[in-house]
Amino acid sequence: MSILFSSLQLKHIHLKNRLVVSPMCQYSAINGFANNWHLVHLGQFATGGAAAVIQEATAVSPEGRISASDLGIWKDEHIEKLKEITTFIKENDAVPGIQLAHAGRKASAGKPWVDHHQIAPDEENGWQSLAPSAIAFNPERENAPIAMSLEEIQKTVFSFQQATKRAINAGYEIIEIHAAHGYLIHQFLSPLSNNRIDEYGGSFENRARFLYEIVQAIKKELTTQSLWVRISATDWADGGWDLEQSIKLAKELKKLDVEVIDVSSGGAVYHQKIKVEKDYQLPFAAAIKKEVEIITATVGLIREADHAEEILKDGKSDIIMIARAFLKNPHLPFHFAEQLADNIKWPSQYERAK
Repeated sequence: MSILFSSLQLKHIHLKNRLVVSPMCQYSAINGFANNWHLVHLGQFATGGAAAVIQEATAVSPEGRISASDLGIWKDEHIEKLKEITTFIKENDAVPGIQLAHAGRKASAGKPWVDHHQIAPDEENGWQSLAPSAIAFNPERENAPIAMSLEEIQKTVFSFQQATKRAINAGYEIIEIHAAHGYLIHQFLSPLSNNRIDEYGGSFENRARFLYEIVQAIKKELTTQSLWVRISATDWADGGWDLEQSIKLAKELKKLDVEVIDVSSGGAVYHQKIKVEKDYQLPFAAAIKKEVEIITATVGLIREADHAEEILKDGKSDIIMIARAFLKNPHLPFHFAEQLADNIKWPSQYERAK
């Protein structure tokens, strides 16, 4: 048996293998409500053999959406369809997860296949974005966000807590906090997007305070759920968030009972310079795993079974998160298992295709 198809036991959650579907925005919701597109999209990965399926960035408030077509979980009415999705995922031997998010200054955008630019607050499907500081992501094209008041910060922390309560009622077993890719929490972490002079800006401890408060609020709702945090390990820009700060952050998150650090990178600033190539993000996950001794997930351009197996064999990460390759092939685990000469269980309905 390969390491890729060996199981991983977390405190309360059992992953049947190390392949997890990474969150992928679908821009297909109406007023935050999930629909049959999301049911089929997410459900296919469960029938395809993934150990866990993490739902796309799901907004904790209306203004926290990236676009007007994002999924939301800011009201109880959203729960019904989400519960249908999690039930199907669990019925097919996979663990349902949800990524809770707030887009901050990257909110109020169009669908990427139409026009992903930021929509002005007075235009259709647009609204005023919020951020730690009134700094636009792309000053040449976008309106500046409004710097959040202390009251708005605490209101957002509470929104994450309430969203967690709804997520648990909907049946999610993994709760992932989206603190990466230049969205609101990452905006607080990075000194390139946070120039506050109060207790939420300046020092590392102050810039991390918002995330710590969200983690502590979410923990009040957890029973047997596994808490993950996705981070961008570096801003890929001078003077920004970097690996050293990520390691320091991960150590503190471990103390707060975060179980998995999902390691990505970038997205904080428009002028970032990323050389996208094989394993360009892997060293970050490996360093955090080594220095913090916490379970890490790695993501980015992992398309082959032997590549995923090599990462695990070398001890550079514990979980392989895949997005685009799953879109191309929702039954990717079956093919990976075949390539690694592993025999894994197929749904009875699909066995004739083996």
